[in-house]
Amino acid sequence: MDLLNIVKGAGVIGAGGAGFPTHAKLTSKAEYILLNGAECEPLLRVDQQLMEKFPDEIIRGMEAAGRYIEARKAIIGIKGKHKQVIVLMRERIAALGLSDYMEVMELRDIYPAGDEQVLVHELTQRIVPEASIPLKVGCVVINSETALNICKAIAGNPVTETYITVAGDIPQPRTFRVPVGVSVREVIGQCGVENVDDYAVIDGGPMMGSVMNNIDGYVTKKSKGYVLLKKDHFLIRKKTVSPDRARVIGKTACEQCRMCTDLCPRYLLGHNMQPHKVMRALSYNLEDVKEQQIAQLCCECNACELFSCPVNLHPKSVNVLFKQKLAEQGVKYQPIQMDFQARSAREYRLIPSKRLVIKIGLTAYDKPAPMTEVEFRPEYIQIALRQHIGAPAIPTVSIGEQVKAGQLVGKIPDNSLGAAVHSSFNGTVVEINDNSIVIKVGSYV
Repeated sequence: MDLLNIVKGAGVIGAGGAGFPTHAKLTSKAEYILLNGAECEPLLRVDQQLMEKFPDEIIRGMEAAGRYIEARKAIIGIKGKHKQVIVLMRERIAALGLSDYMEVMELRDIYPAGDEQVLVHELTQRIVPEASIPLKVGCVVINSETALNICKAIAGNPVTETYITVAGDIPQPRTFRVPVGVSVREVIGQCGVENVDDYAVIDGGPMMGSVMNNIDGYVTKKSKGYVLLKKDHFLIRKKTVSPDRARVIGKTACEQCRMCTDLCPRYLLGHNMQPHKVMRALSYNLEDVKEQQIAQLCCECNACELFSCPVNLHPKSVNVLFKQKLAEQGVKYQPIQMDFQARSAREYRLIPSKRLVIKIGLTAYDKPAPMTEVEFRPEYIQIALRQHIGAPAIPTVSIGEQVKAGQLVGKIPDNSLGAAVHSSFNGTVVEINDNSIVIKVGSYV
């Protein structure tokens, strides 16, 4: 079986949070394969610890993917501040005899260094065209945990676990290896939090993650972090403003200073993403929104909303609002050019990570979250059928069926983009619905 089908069968997806099925990235040839080890979201501590703990496996997984797509060069991007990790990865690349093929490049400590298009430019000086993907400029990007999962897949192990940082206003920030399907409450409970209900929980990083409506959910393959903050924290108050409220505030208070545009990472790469123009459109009753197509260029990094705007408005939320309207009207952005140059001011407008952490009120919580081994013993697990971009998996098991850890429980629909899902424990299937498969763990019932 070739690598593409091995990765497809193992259910490997983008582990950085987006969840794009990795096998789909292996269907084309590219000049470069890039490993995204930036981990630019504040407080999250997964990638650097994985590279410390599993350097050979990550290197081997990346090499296998690179060779398969016939990439002439493999580049690992790590922020320069992670000096020990950089030294270790360079040593292991040399020890594995891959120095002619693979190298580590140091990234600046900026946000969002881990955005795919920013990463491509920082590592190759190429610029991905508007509304396009890295492959358009000869690059394929994978995450460090994705590379680890590729290596595991080659050894015959499907994706049944993920690595998660739990951080924020809590006694013991930690990073865990968590079986897929374990309850979020059980994961958070390992960090010394006495009453979870006292907190709001952000699913993902503090910049791009969203506040969970309730924490009775379950871990998926693309879960990367949970940030716990008191409900009156600035970040929680900002993230829980309703779309209608964001629209009204923007309409009445935006002074068109264009700071949201001038610091936008995609605008600085030469794209036509101009949030201040989208904000301006709020002042008009626009039935036809096709002139606001630039909103579809927004990567939702939240730099405009949480860092740039001097009066704390909601440009990202307004972009999302117009994205929804454009989708309802069937309008899709049409680029008018394919070659781009970074704007001359870019070097002076990059967002330093430390300043970002201060601005969003997380300095007191910007601490290590050491990898901690915990044996999770859930009574039930819930395996989501859509843990990825694309169509939900189709159950391959039935109620009452006994399953083993690593067993396929959901397959990709025919002729669809998707990912297979597997059980993370031995147990018995007790419920199947449109969204998930519930398995009673342990002794068969």
